[in-house]
Amino acid sequence: MRCPFCAHEDSQVKDSRPSEDGAAIRRRRQCEACGARFTTFERVQLRDLTVVKKDGKREPFDRAKLERAIGHACRKRDVDPAKIDRLVSGVQRQMETQGDEVTSVKIGEAVMFGLRTIDHVAYIRFASIYKDFSDPSEFAEIAERVEKESVPPGHDKLL
Repeated sequence: MRCPFCAHEDSQVKDSRPSEDGAAIRRRRQCEACGARFTTFERVQLRDLTVVKKDGKREPFDRAKLERAIGHACRKRDVDPAKIDRLVSGVQRQMETQGDEVTSVKIGEAVMFGLRTIDHVAYIRFASIYKDFSDPSEFAEIAERVEKESVPPGHDKLL
């Protein structure tokens, strides 16, 4: 593993353990040249995924891109980063089980499903970009739908 500090090619593993969600292995490493310590994560990758975009273009699946998109939706929200990581891992694993190619539509739908259970505001933010809202009424419509679904049964009569 290349050292992120001095770019030396070799490092020594000092400690290995499963990550909190068990989906990765966390390794503490020490560079043999400069002595700096750093952490790496190893994840299981079932296959190399290709994402088919709406315009027909194909590109390799990029976990970091998915993390950024979900992170933008959750910005300034009280969302546990571990939940975001579990959502990203779950979406990636779900897509890997569907074959070598997956559409961006399927990825977006899986993210929306996961965000809906984590944070309603993040869900609406993600949906506004994913579904390319062009009118304020679309925001109102989805917000109203989320609000109706989040009211416990029997409590709607009290409102």
